[in-house]
Amino acid sequence: MRPLTEEETRVIFEKIAKYIGENLQLLVDRPDGTYCFGLHNDRVYYVSEMILKLAANISGDKLMSLGTCFGKFTKTHKFRLHVTALNYLAPYAKYKVWIKPGAEQSFLYGNHVLKSGLGRITENTSQYQGVVVYSMADIPLGFRVAAKSTQDCRKVDPMAIVVFYQADIGEYVRYEKTLT
Repeated sequence: MRPLTEEETRVIFEKIAKYIGENLQLLVDRPDGTYCFGLHNDRVYYVSEMILKLAANISGDKLMSLGTCFGKFTKTHKFRLHVTALNYLAPYAKYKVWIKPGAEQSFLYGNHVLKSGLGRITENTSQYQGVVVYSMADIPLGFRVAAKSTQDCRKVDPMAIVVFYQADIGEYVRYEKTLT
């Protein structure tokens, strides 16, 4: 595992900031210690600095993973967040969407969220803004991209897409064999 380059750090922070905004600082400087991001086999891991220093003694080919996988870099060097980052993004989310109980199953199958399934949405959410999706019981279900702004959501018909697919906790079951 190696530390991220400046360019890789910029790409990751831009992606994470899309969901949690300026709360990104709270993700790195936590009360229980300082956390950082490391890269291993094109995957980005979120780990305590103390554990990262201890892992420096393990050779790269013997190390499977370390910490929590936040996402991976594609072959074109774009960063893709994994659903495993949800538990760290949800508490700091700036924009949130709540879906109705009847739309949860469709959501967890990887479908877009329709207006008819929308319970609530954070005020001033802009179009193409990263949002964290919750059930009406405030359980984080995934993160997505808003297809419509808050104002547009009030005017569209019930079958219009309001949130595009990105990642959800249903991936654990759908991609059980290939999820690493």
